[in-house]
Amino acid sequence: MSQKSQTARLSAGTRIRQMRLAQGRAQAEVAHEAGISPAYLNLIEHDRRNLTADVRARLAQVLGATEEELESGREESLLAGLRVAAATAPSGVVVETERMAELATRTPGWSALIVAQSQRVDALERRLAGLSDRMTRNPYLLDTLHEVLSAVTSLRSTASILVQEPDMQPDWRGRFHGNLDEDSKRLSVTAQSLVAYLESFEQDAALLPPQEEFEAWIADGRPDGGLATDAAKELATNWLGLEEADRQALPDSVLRDWAGDNPFELALMVNQPIDLVLRRLGIFEAESGLMVCDGAGGVIFRRPARGMGASRAGDPCAMLPIFEALAQPGNPIERVVETETGQRFVATAFARRLPADTLAAPVLSQASMLLRPTTQDAATVVAVGPTCRICPRTECRGRRVASILQR
Repeated sequence: MSQKSQTARLSAGTRIRQMRLAQGRAQAEVAHEAGISPAYLNLIEHDRRNLTADVRARLAQVLGATEEELESGREESLLAGLRVAAATAPSGVVVETERMAELATRTPGWSALIVAQSQRVDALERRLAGLSDRMTRNPYLLDTLHEVLSAVTSLRSTASILVQEPDMQPDWRGRFHGNLDEDSKRLSVTAQSLVAYLESFEQDAALLPPQEEFEAWIADGRPDGGLATDAAKELATNWLGLEEADRQALPDSVLRDWAGDNPFELALMVNQPIDLVLRRLGIFEAESGLMVCDGAGGVIFRRPARGMGASRAGDPCAMLPIFEALAQPGNPIERVVETETGQRFVATAFARRLPADTLAAPVLSQASMLLRPTTQDAATVVAVGPTCRICPRTECRGRRVASILQR
């Protein structure tokens, strides 16, 4: 393996240690300037403690680096984007998938441009598909157009009768004038609604499925006004409500003061459910990732760990421990998983049964999984990947469909 390939897989802690040693600085000195204890910095450098965004920013300033330089897995994220671009290549274009790592290492700028263009093409294709669907099969649009035609037909019919019957009795003429007034009001309101709806076609976010729109909003840092559809807003409201309830049960101050590294020990210390602890750590720790799903495996919330590729539409990898936990509610699962690019994470998953409203109601389940970057060796490592269509693994028990990258 080349030196560049080895560097690509360095953890954030190792990057920090290398920068500090290259500057000939002691742990105590760097820790003091960053406002943390030497023991805490030692844990970070040996990947036994995950970085928070605040600590990363302070260490970057002290070491004279950017926060991006302290991130682990930047090259892996680029490779994930290149795999997606390869999977969506036009028919007849043969992509040398075995040379993607070489491309990313030798020309990271061009590689980033390919990924950006691929993402733009994907967004435009989604927009076109969404517009086509809304124009041809959207029941609201069809009903509104039918209402406009109905109002116009009624107006035309009433006007014709008034013109063709000049000797109409005054009371009947008054009724027809009333019909004209009501139909014109109906046409005006319906036309305004139709125009407002057609104008909403300009909102790209509205063309995404609600779950994807919600996940994109999370990835963008939860900007104000970033959600277009009511369904996505409802997903965000429900998740933010759960986050706030979790924060009340396990405040940030407890997580900042916590010196341990085991979520099970933290759950015992604060006397809180393990899935709540996993959700809190997955949001609080900048390096970590979090996934929450229902009993059917449907994704409720997903945020990749730092260095992992962005979430893609499609079914998540069946080899993830969260699905193993769903089959064993109440039994904590901890596995070391390795992505297709060689990154390793400690995956801690837990599923619980949700109490039913009544005796006749079905019992539902929900599972949470925390992903923490690690460099540790393990006797058993679970191979995981992205959605099957862009996963390069040739042998996988959980594969559903063939990969575009297997040639």
